[in-house]
Amino acid sequence: MPQSRRSFLRKAAALSTPLVVPGLAGAAEKKPVSETLVKTLYESLSPEQRKQLCFPFDHPLRRKVDNNWHITKSTLEDLTGDQQAMVKEIFMGLHSRKYARKVFEQVEWDSGIDGFESSSIALFGSPGTGKFEFVLTGRHCTRRCDGDSVEGTAFGGPIFYGHAAKSFNEGPAHEGNVYWFQAVRANEVFQMLDGKQRRQALCKKGRREQGTRTVALTGKKEGLDGIRVADLSPDQKGHVRKVMADLLAPFREVDRRESMKLVEAAGFDHLHLAFYQNQDIGNDRVWDVWQIEGPSMLWYFRGSPHVHTWVHIKDQA
Repeated sequence: MPQSRRSFLRKAAALSTPLVVPGLAGAAEKKPVSETLVKTLYESLSPEQRKQLCFPFDHPLRRKVDNNWHITKSTLEDLTGDQQAMVKEIFMGLHSRKYARKVFEQVEWDSGIDGFESSSIALFGSPGTGKFEFVLTGRHCTRRCDGDSVEGTAFGGPIFYGHAAKSFNEGPAHEGNVYWFQAVRANEVFQMLDGKQRRQALCKKGRREQGTRTVALTGKKEGLDGIRVADLSPDQKGHVRKVMADLLAPFREVDRRESMKLVEAAGFDHLHLAFYQNQDIGNDRVWDVWQIEGPSMLWYFRGSPHVHTWVHIKDQA
């Protein structure tokens, strides 16, 4: 997606500018965690900004997720420069060091000429005084920061990420796509399956994308699409665990640990792996659409015509 030279230079400068958080300057060079920055951001909001951006913790808007939406009418451009910098650092802090810059640049690219600043945020509850959650949304982006306020739920609720790297319709290799490595890893599992297992794992058509309903959890231990992990050999199960770890690689360690803890507690053997035939770009049998689903988790990766990924992990449906 084209960007003006002025827009490009502005964003390049933003990427290289360190954040100085009021009250935290000189704190041993250590970056504050995202939850700390959410509290600082909340305290910096004017009464008018709070009217636009702040909601009760139990507001239904907090649980919404979609592939391209704005949780409030305001965008980051309506915030002060310091507030915009805090939002950026909150976002960066939700991701691993290896992937944070790549993911930020993905959001910049997919957001078009206005970049990351076209995103919108909302804050639910009051940081520092009880339950709270920060939510950032935009094209190909729904991220959350909750300080474990949402019990038994990874990431504080369902998240979404995606990427249209070179164009809306990507080729079979998905050149430049930040998240395509996840599909490559998932397809390695498919290659490990024998003929009978592949027939079980391969399905005709994936689920429809329906906003929050896309990530509805069924509670089912059997009867889901694809093959049960319980029906795999020990080495195949081990590879699935490695793939799960790689799926979580873009995110910060605390969220990776919590996600796997919840998956294991709900029963790793109850997970189902499914690969879908109907959207195989290039007919190369490298499955662009696949999912891992269990009674209380869903990881749906739709790589056609570009990458859309829906994630929802809980302790129970």
